[in-house]
Amino acid sequence: MIRAIVTDFDGTLVDTFEANFCAYQEAFQKEKINLTKAEYEACFGLRFERFMEAMNIDDIQMSNRIREYKKQFYPKYFSRLTVNKPLLILIKTFRGMGGLCAIASTARTENLMNVLKFLGLTDEFDCILSGADVKNGKPDPEIYLKAMARLGVSPDETMIFEDSAVGIEAAEQSGAYFMRIIL
Repeated sequence: MIRAIVTDFDGTLVDTFEANFCAYQEAFQKEKINLTKAEYEACFGLRFERFMEAMNIDDIQMSNRIREYKKQFYPKYFSRLTVNKPLLILIKTFRGMGGLCAIASTARTENLMNVLKFLGLTDEFDCILSGADVKNGKPDPEIYLKAMARLGVSPDETMIFEDSAVGIEAAEQSGAYFMRIIL
């Protein structure tokens, strides 16, 4: 019996692609680097460090500046966020029936919490995990295993919702049931 729903955030619960892309594009422009939508799309879902590697940015100082610029610019693009309403209704209904619900995202804690506050969703989850809570990013299942441990459920009692290839791989490796979301 499913006792817990664990959902990814970016691209699953909330379509953050445009907001993230615009913020990163502006941050890259500050460093005189052009970021195309295709380049960003190929890296969407990766942890920041892996994104920088994929973009061939190995200068740590530049990488840190991009991270700070992105954090600064991201909130001005929140109007481009789109909530996955069917998934949110499922989560609210499931939780209302006594089920447990968590977010397991490798996003930065501050970015994740700012978006959840902006959307009024902070109280909809029993547990919220971010990239700061794990050592390894997806496709490692660490974040899903930690979410299940915090909720006190086993993989066979958990349904994970994911959108990215690395997220699906992490969900599958966790041993839980999973469903791919396409927005």
